[in-house]
Amino acid sequence: MKKLLFLAGLFFAVATASAQAPLEKGGFQLNAGVGLSGWGVPISLGLDYGIGNDLTVGGELSYRSHTDKIDIFGGAKIEWNYTYIGILANTNYHFNRVLNIPSQYDLYGGLALGYFIASVSNKDGLSYTGSNLSSFSAGLIVGGRYFFNDVLAANLELSGASATSSAKLGITYKF
Repeated sequence: MKKLLFLAGLFFAVATASAQAPLEKGGFQLNAGVGLSGWGVPISLGLDYGIGNDLTVGGELSYRSHTDKIDIFGGAKIEWNYTYIGILANTNYHFNRVLNIPSQYDLYGGLALGYFIASVSNKDGLSYTGSNLSSFSAGLIVGGRYFFNDVLAANLELSGASATSSAKLGITYKF
C-alpha cells in the first residue's frame, strides 16, 4: 500500500510540474461536467476563450432530465418526464496572478446569463412546453481547477445561474 501511495504521489508530482493556468489570451479550453441535483444527473459541455491575461468569456450547454410519478384520483399514478436544456454565456476573472496562486491551480469567479428551455410530457400523450416553464437566469460563478499537466484539469464549479445544477464536477482540456 505504501508503494502504491508513493507511486501515485510521484505520478502527480511529475504530471503537475509543468502545469499552466489560467487560460492565456487567445487560448481555448473545453469543459465537460456532471452536476449535483436531486432530479436526474445534469451534464454540461462548455467552451472558454481567453480575451485577456486574467479574463475569459465562454458558453455552455447543459441537459438534465428526470421522471416523477404523481398520484392522481383514486390512487392511480401518472409518470411525468421533465427535460431541461440550458444555454449559458459567462465571463470569468482568474485570480492566479493577483493572489500569487501556483500555476497548477486556477481560481476564478464571474457572471453567467442563461436561458433554460423546459418541457414536461408523459407516455399518455400529455405534454407541455411553454413560457411558464422556460426562463432567463443570471447568477454568480465561483470555481477552481487543478491542472494535472499543461492541458488537462479537474474542475469544480458553483453557479447561481443554472437551472440544471448549482454545483458541477468535471474536466477541462486546453487547446
